[in-house]
Amino acid sequence: MSADGRERRSHLPHFVIAALAIAGFVALNRLLPNIDLQTALEDVSSSLGSFTYVLVGLGAFLETGAFVGLVLPGETVVILGGAVAGQGDTSIVLTIGIVWFGAVLGDSVSFLLGRRLGRDFLMRYGPRVRITPERFAQVEAYFARHGGKTIVVGRFIGLVRALAPFIAGSSGMSYGYYLPFSVLGTGLWAATFSLIGYFASQSLDKAAEAAGRGTLFFGIAVGVIVGVVVAVRFLRQPENRRRLAAGMERRAALRPLLALGRRVAPEARFLWGRVTPGQLGLEFTTLLAVLAVAVYVVIAYTGVISGDPSATTGDRTAFDIAGHLRTPWVTDVAKIVTALGSAAVNLPLAALAAVLLAARRRWAEAAVVVAAVAIIYIGVPELKDVTDRPRPSHPLTGVEGSSFPSGHAAHAVIFGWLALTLMVRLRPGISGGSALLVVGIALVGLVGLSRVYLRAHYMSDVTTGWALGVAAFAACGAVAMIVTHLRQNASRDAAPARARD
Repeated sequence: MSADGRERRSHLPHFVIAALAIAGFVALNRLLPNIDLQTALEDVSSSLGSFTYVLVGLGAFLETGAFVGLVLPGETVVILGGAVAGQGDTSIVLTIGIVWFGAVLGDSVSFLLGRRLGRDFLMRYGPRVRITPERFAQVEAYFARHGGKTIVVGRFIGLVRALAPFIAGSSGMSYGYYLPFSVLGTGLWAATFSLIGYFASQSLDKAAEAAGRGTLFFGIAVGVIVGVVVAVRFLRQPENRRRLAAGMERRAALRPLLALGRRVAPEARFLWGRVTPGQLGLEFTTLLAVLAVAVYVVIAYTGVISGDPSATTGDRTAFDIAGHLRTPWVTDVAKIVTALGSAAVNLPLAALAAVLLAARRRWAEAAVVVAAVAIIYIGVPELKDVTDRPRPSHPLTGVEGSSFPSGHAAHAVIFGWLALTLMVRLRPGISGGSALLVVGIALVGLVGLSRVYLRAHYMSDVTTGWALGVAAFAACGAVAMIVTHLRQNASRDAAPARARD
């Protein structure tokens, strides 16, 4: 039997078990119609309360950090955490954040264990969990070709999720390459299953009534999945693709579909390549990972502050620390540093940077600076209107308007971005490039912290400002990479056509 045949056969028991589980749920619901699922969940929610945060965080960590996922699927705990949040006993935003952090931490521990113990450990103990030397060799080869895609997509596949970080570490993949994919995959996973539990918890009884129809949908889903898998394997062979295209070309009704496929093929290959090694894949994925974390921070703090604009525990701790550090000369220095985040400094700096980049024909980089600064100048007032948070009492510098978020902290992100652009885009390998990047990031941090020291903003205002600025630059950078790549593809495709003419 071929390897593909054995793989398809190995998946069959999983489909059968899933179908039997759904059928059992439907039968149980019909045999015991008086069970009030909504009341049962409310009882569980009131019992767990804030302990849910500990439960979901620990579950997300242990699944990959201690390979618990080989025995207990992590989605179970995450969906429960989302369901408890759906009953109003916890925050869904905080639940997603804790699951996300726990999953990244677990992945990192598993990755480092793989790096330290190596492939010899899996060769010795792997057969106990059906990891034979042949399978491990196949996984190593797959990671070499599709490492990033395996990490992101594998998050949604139980066995792969539990073992992928360890195998990535033992296969020699660098942690710097691994981390962005892990952050992106765990973020999607945490949000997906937390929200499933959150929305389902608000109407479990209706969900149970629809469970009878779920078996049909499940069967359709399995059929679609199997069909997609078979189609992908078929189309991987160039000869099969040529025969299919020739057959479609002979049929007039299918020619428009073939033409459409050829038209979108470069864009489709590009998007698929963004989660695989090579070209700009890692850089683009890193931007997406940073963007995901930054957007989460903005959403989380906006939700918290909108519900209660008073100082958080972290805000009070930050003010206490600032109070212990307060001296006249530090206050004078803070007033100078905080000015670096003002419009009087940032707007001329952004304009100068855009002009210099344009003069060097770095149109994409110039557009990123202009667009990101514009997003920040629009986003900060919008969030201020939404939250309308009062300023801290007894400020040490002139302030006006709402406190949340800190515009100075958001605008200061330009220093870090310009340093990164110079080091990565304009002068790769520049002497002192790392020091320049450190200085840029330090300025971002110092401007924000000066706002807390001067009691112009709460620490949560500053954190959200930083996140907003990072999100603006990361989003614009990602869009610029896509546009640049597509234009380069178009130029390469046009060159042979011109040569033929």
